[in-house]
Formats: sequence, C-alpha cells, structure tokens
Amino acid sequence: MDVVINVFVALHIIGIASLLGGFLTQMKAMGAGTARFVPAMLHGAITMLVTGVILVGLNQMQDYSVNNIKIGVKLALLIVILGLVYVKRDEEKVEKPLFGLVGLLTVINIFIALLWT
Repeated sequence: MDVVINVFVALHIIGIASLLGGFLTQMKAMGAGTARFVPAMLHGAITMLVTGVILVGLNQMQDYSVNNIKIGVKLALLIVILGLVYVKRDEEKVEKPLFGLVGLLTVINIFIALLWT
C-alpha cells in the first residue's frame, strides 16, 4: 500500500508543479498586465484536489496519522485557488492582484505542506 501512496504523492507534486509552473510562466505577462490563467494551472489544481483527497483516504485506511486541521486549511486554500482559476479561465486578461493572489496562495499551500508538522 505504501507504493500506491507514494504514487499519489508523486501525482500530487506533479499537480502543484503544474499550478506553480503555469503561474511562473505568466509572471512577465503579469508585469505587462496581460497575464491569464493557463490550462496547466486549472489542470494542476484539479490534480491536486483529486490526489489530495485520495491521499487522505489511503492514509486513513492504513491507520496513519492525518492532521485534519492541516488538511482542512490546505483544502480551503486549494478550493479558493481552484475557484478563481476556474471562473477566470476564459478571460484574456486577469487583474494583477487576482493573479498574484493565486500565486501567493499556491506558495502558502506549499509551505504549509512542508513546514506544518
């Protein structure tokens, strides 16, 4: 079962890489005011949501310790990110503060995952 959990951890990391990578590729455009939410950002957020839910379930099935408060905070941040990206996905330009907020929430989500023990 540990192999399955590790596969989903890898997929979760691929999701965050897609979300953050999509954001980083638009940084120059954000400076020019022409940034947009690219499909990689939406797909990465959805991948994170699905794999994260599966990971919680797999860990609980194995009776591993799961910090439900940490998971709840990460889930709340991800839902906000996913909602913003989904609603604004078809717009040609996204406002700088909104685009920056998605990047900030993504980085905060990463730091919570790594530093909250």
